[in-house]
Amino acid sequence: MHELSIASSIVDSVTESLAAYPGARVVEVRLRVGSMAAVVEDSLQFCFGLATEGTPLAGARLAVRTLPVVVYCAACARHGEVAGVQSLRCPTCGELTMDVRQGRELEIEAIEIEEVEVQT
Repeated sequence: MHELSIASSIVDSVTESLAAYPGARVVEVRLRVGSMAAVVEDSLQFCFGLATEGTPLAGARLAVRTLPVVVYCAACARHGEVAGVQSLRCPTCGELTMDVRQGRELEIEAIEIEEVEVQT
């Protein structure tokens, strides 16, 4: 279950980013996850809940946007979405292509925070 290490890495990265916003609370973390990243979203959601306990991210939502596999076909000079790695053929002309342009991502897209007003 590599989802726990992914969730822990997300918590670490977001916690580092929060240093610039003392007292801020994380409301939501948005991820972009490619279909080829081999991440099981339900497991990641569960592990995120575990990894955030006792951290500034406790109670935050994890929003996952799954990206399809997109290949580039040199034969017809087009990009196309394929069903998965089992069929890396151009959806337009059927030519085999290994030029994957999207689908491997695993990145934090955005962090939504709620800043605490500093009273003077």
